[in-house]
Amino acid sequence: MFSIHVIALGAVRTSYFREACEEYMKRSAPFARIVLTEIEAVPWKTDGERERSKKKEGERLLRVLEKEEKKGAMIFLLDENGKENTSENFSGLLEKYAGNTVVFVIGGALGFGNEVHEKKYEHIALSRLTFPHELARVVLLEQIYRWITIAKGKTYHY
Repeated sequence: MFSIHVIALGAVRTSYFREACEEYMKRSAPFARIVLTEIEAVPWKTDGERERSKKKEGERLLRVLEKEEKKGAMIFLLDENGKENTSENFSGLLEKYAGNTVVFVIGGALGFGNEVHEKKYEHIALSRLTFPHELARVVLLEQIYRWITIAKGKTYHY
C-alpha cells in the first residue's frame, strides 16, 4: 500500500472542492493511505503584512516537513515553475518511491517563502497554469488516483 501525505497551507472552504477531494481520497483508499494535513494560513491586510505572513507560514510548514524528512519521506513542492510531467511520467515518478512516504506540499495564496524554496526539495508542477490552492488540491488528488489506476492496470486511465 502506498503512503502519501498531502500538506496544504490553508483549508478548502468551498464545498464542491471539498467534495471532490473527499471523492478522490475515497477512490484511492483501497490502494493508498493518504493523510491530509492543513496548516493554518496567516491572514494579511496590507502589502507590508504579506511578507510577514509568508514567513510565518513557511516556519509552520518547515516544522512539519522536518518531521517528514527525519522519517525518510520524499518531499515534493507543487510549484508552477517545477518540472512538468504527463500522467504516465507522474505515475512512474511515484512508483520509484513506492515503499516510502511521499509528501506533496501545496502552498497557500502567497505561495512558498524563501526559507521553503531554499530547501532541497523536488519541485513539480501540475501545470504551467496557476491554480487556486483549493483547485490544486483537487487536481493533485485526482492525479494520485490516476497514478494508482495506472500502476494497478485499472481502466480509469486511457
